[in-house]
Amino acid sequence: MTSSLNSGSPAPSINVQHWLRGDPLSNFQFGKTYILEFISTTCSSCGPSLSQLAQLQEEYSDIGIEVIGIAANEWAATADEALAQVDAWVTKWLPNANIRIAFDYSGEMDKDWKKASLTFQVPQAFVVDRAGSIAFIGDPDMLEVVLPKVMDGSWLASAQAKNAEEERIAEAEIKAPERALHRRIRAAAEIEDWKSALSAIEEGINLFPDNFMFHQRHVETLMGKMRDMEAGWIALDQFARTAIERNSELWLLMAMQQLFYPYDYSGLLAERFSMGKELSERILRLCPQHDAPLRSYSYQTIAFFYHESGDNDRAVDLIEQALKFVDGGSLPDVQKQERMAQLLHKLAEYKGGQG
Repeated sequence: MTSSLNSGSPAPSINVQHWLRGDPLSNFQFGKTYILEFISTTCSSCGPSLSQLAQLQEEYSDIGIEVIGIAANEWAATADEALAQVDAWVTKWLPNANIRIAFDYSGEMDKDWKKASLTFQVPQAFVVDRAGSIAFIGDPDMLEVVLPKVMDGSWLASAQAKNAEEERIAEAEIKAPERALHRRIRAAAEIEDWKSALSAIEEGINLFPDNFMFHQRHVETLMGKMRDMEAGWIALDQFARTAIERNSELWLLMAMQQLFYPYDYSGLLAERFSMGKELSERILRLCPQHDAPLRSYSYQTIAFFYHESGDNDRAVDLIEQALKFVDGGSLPDVQKQERMAQLLHKLAEYKGGQG
């Protein structure tokens, strides 16, 4: 697998089905610099990232920088449903922003831009320079360093640009087999061929032991799709034991999520709460090492365990701690308000169970 769209390549056209915000644009205007950011409504960091780029456009509009948000990876049953999802998301995150937002459900933008450049994650930024060439492909967080050099014309010829591009392509090539496996799993799931999906998932666990997502899919497929609670419990126990061995708060939290997902645990209540207690205690020991957003999420997750096990006082205490971390943190306003609302709802629910 090779990248056919790289730094220095002519920028492809913008072939989209709908423009949700701003006037349509199919070709780039010479003399202007464009930042295209590919986003998805299921991506937690896409909203804050695009909001920051909208502010950047306001700051640099006098020197010809324009930001365009591209929603080309939306999952829904129909194009109309996907379009409605994106429209609601844009209204939430960019109520007053004056940037173009485009939507494509045909796969053309994904093929011409992302797949051609071997980039599959979101948010993903593409900078098109004044000559209509791709100047940069990568993480939007790098734009603070990259953009001034693109504007003064020094970026493309720099050693920094060459190194960044080589690293991007090398990383994409390394991850290609893993992405191919995810495509196999998705294709099997779409036709509900759970046996084939399960085979690919188990292959992923063996080939890519550092990716907890294969363990998640293992449990989800066995318990949620195949309704095989016995095999699903074995898979979840393996997931939890691996998380404990790694001593990783993220792995522990993901295992905890599966443990308290609404599968039919009626025949495994004692085992479920025993595992929940062990995971919760380990997460709490790791919490002080991490930042406020992760600590708030950890406390919320553990609070659910204590609530389910009947200790509402402990659940309330953990939610109150989570609220303090969110309220005093540096989340974007929209995200902070959303998290506060979620936690306040849980606080009211758990307080109702006290006494």
